[in-house]
Amino acid sequence: MPVLPLTDAAPLLPARGGLIGLDLGTKTIGVAASDPDRRLAAGVTTVARTNFTADARALLALATERRAAGFVLGLPINMDGSEGPRAQSTRAFARNFEKLTPLPIALWDERLSTAAVEREMISNDVSRGKRKAVIDQHAAIFILQGALDRLAHLRAQEVKQENNNQAR
Repeated sequence: MPVLPLTDAAPLLPARGGLIGLDLGTKTIGVAASDPDRRLAAGVTTVARTNFTADARALLALATERRAAGFVLGLPINMDGSEGPRAQSTRAFARNFEKLTPLPIALWDERLSTAAVEREMISNDVSRGKRKAVIDQHAAIFILQGALDRLAHLRAQEVKQENNNQAR
């Protein structure tokens, strides 16, 4: 299944089933998961990166364990909308990962996700050491929750359109 932006991947997702959100860092991968109704994202774990094969194996095992219906991968787009080396690296990971799973992989703009999470943690007086241990996992929650909210909005628009069509 191709790697697509979230709005393009939405029709490929089954009506129910949890999603796995990923914040792909250079040293770790933050992992979050949603409930089967896709209302709420929660942190799962942080995977220490070793090599692609081991990283992919760990992510696929988590998806199987949670009976996931798809993945949402944060795409680190620059503030001006361009894609730098991190975005290119993320796209390369997604292309390689898609060869290993039949599940859809949706890309979600993660601009400022880590910064927003870090600001929130600082405001809650979380120590630097504790922040470092969970920042990627919390960024994955932020990414996945944004994607879930967008999917809910898309579904609401579809229902509204169907109701309008039926009223005619």
